[in-house]
Amino acid sequence: MRRAFLSAFIGLALAGCAATSDAGRDITLWQGYADHPKGYLAPAAGFEALAFLPPPPQAGSLRAQNDVSVYRETRALEGYPRWAQAAADAEIVTPAAPRVFSEALGSPFDPQQTPALALLLGRLHADLEAVQASAKATYARSRPFVAEPANICIEAEPWLAQSGSYPSGHAAIGWAWALVLAELAPDRAEEILARGLAYGDSRVICGVHYVSDVEAGRLVGAALVARLKAEPEFQRDFGRARGELTTSNAKSSQ
Repeated sequence: MRRAFLSAFIGLALAGCAATSDAGRDITLWQGYADHPKGYLAPAAGFEALAFLPPPPQAGSLRAQNDVSVYRETRALEGYPRWAQAAADAEIVTPAAPRVFSEALGSPFDPQQTPALALLLGRLHADLEAVQASAKATYARSRPFVAEPANICIEAEPWLAQSGSYPSGHAAIGWAWALVLAELAPDRAEEILARGLAYGDSRVICGVHYVSDVEAGRLVGAALVARLKAEPEFQRDFGRARGELTTSNAKSSQ
């Protein structure tokens, strides 16, 4: 496992508030899936992970055996700080979810202060959900705790048990966020990328994904970022986020 990471609820005053920075005066933050912003890719774009993602390891293969072995070993982390961090990393849909990168960024991630950045990362998440859907449905891999019941770091809700394990959406978005943030803040790239890897590792530690699910997720995340660079709206929002982050960092250093 690479180096290390219960989710704090987002205050109601934070979610749904109008943005206050100059770059994001036209941005209203969302609260969850119901009002989540749409992605950058149009349905007609035809970009699907199933087209390039290899299938999960075959049952009985060395990779599959490693997946099961790591799942069993990481059950021993329950009660330790890394287990709690894995639970905290499960938050993914609110505007403040990328706050897990605050330490790596060297400053607090606050959607109210950087709404353009929050929107950029939020729209990227919407694209990820669409891009990975066909692969998850096609491979329909059972999650570790379903195949071999044991404690996991979050509540094992029915929808979670019924959803596909391969690829890991959290690992995909964590790595995609890391790649974007590392480009926005190159002086903090090493810390940001390490945190992006740890974000994916949290899914293995939690017991909701296998190692190979996480590896596949990172591939999807990287591919998505590469594809989005050809989208004018993404490039526009990336530029707004860069200026916003620069201004925010300058204010915090005063």
